[in-house]
Amino acid sequence: MNDPLQSIDEWGPEKIVCVSDSRTGMRGVLVVDNTARGTGKGGIRMSPAVTVTEIARLARVMTWKWAAADLFHGGAKAGIVADPAAPDKERVVRAFARKLADQIPASYVAGLDMGMTERDAAIIQDELGDRGAAVGVPEVLGGVPYDELGVTGHGVVAALDAALRLRGRPIAGARVSVQGFGAVGAAAVRRLHELGAQVVALSTVDGAVHDPDGLDVPWWLARRTEHGDACVRDAPAVKRLDRGAELLVDCDVLLPAAGQDVLGAELAAEVRADLVVEGANLPTTPGARAVLADRGITVVPDFIANAGGAIAAGFAMDARRSAFRPAADRILDEVAERCRDNTSLVLRSARDRGLDPRTAALDLAQDRVRAAMELRGRSARAEAEPIGAGG
Repeated sequence: MNDPLQSIDEWGPEKIVCVSDSRTGMRGVLVVDNTARGTGKGGIRMSPAVTVTEIARLARVMTWKWAAADLFHGGAKAGIVADPAAPDKERVVRAFARKLADQIPASYVAGLDMGMTERDAAIIQDELGDRGAAVGVPEVLGGVPYDELGVTGHGVVAALDAALRLRGRPIAGARVSVQGFGAVGAAAVRRLHELGAQVVALSTVDGAVHDPDGLDVPWWLARRTEHGDACVRDAPAVKRLDRGAELLVDCDVLLPAAGQDVLGAELAAEVRADLVVEGANLPTTPGARAVLADRGITVVPDFIANAGGAIAAGFAMDARRSAFRPAADRILDEVAERCRDNTSLVLRSARDRGLDPRTAALDLAQDRVRAAMELRGRSARAEAEPIGAGG
């Protein structure tokens, strides 16, 4: 979508706000997609490559994610065109918050995405003088420790478990390849190991490692803590793969938990897993999903599988003006239950109706958003048929 105006459909976006600051060089965008079910909420992504198109696509995913999880927030996303490792990051984040002071938190509550940290969320709260401006702040400030708890990865594995159970297969012993070893991927790898699955491959931006008999997960988690993405650089040559090859190794489950559009139609034709669980947002292209469906490979959609972060953010949204923080066990239990139940619901619906899982999931989310839009008088149908009209 080269022209944002051409992307507007019956769902949104409701607003696209581009901002800049000449002193810091900050350039950013906020996309509020649909607020029929509540105030816009979604993370801020910081990267030199951020585009309006990217943020609009992610905002739409958030609309479906909140609705599918049946939480009453609206879809939104924000982006800052900057290097998150730059020394002036705080000045840029503060400038972004100031420029959107008329939007935050009235139309949008900020959260965290790639390139942003708990400290950045605290800075946004400080700059705007409002605890309600952002979630994802450090625990010492009353925030929910997303990365420490690994909420998104925890939910992804619950979704994976539910999908396997519907096939009559236990998660223990399942061979899983994980693309991405960041916050989501690492939490998923840890949880998979706890439940007895075999992680046969994992990757970072520096490459991938593979062992058909299962990697030593505790060793790799410790190495990631020490070296970050560089943890794969000095791996034994026998275990190393080129980046991207982890998508094609022999495994039962493929878990893409890195970037978007990483799996296209050409690669999908070579995938050797029979189940794909989308840990990242938009990791498969429409063409890839068509190829996978033709091959009988089930894909659990992103906004169903990776809703754990949104569910935890829902807790944080409820508590952001309160002095009380929900217990970690309660958050993890709720994340697992919702991701597991929604995965089962969507996959059963897809099977019974002869649909692909993404279509079944979209039907679920869109029905909920459409009902809210009609009740609020925001749809053409509502104008044609006012609520309460008739005999």
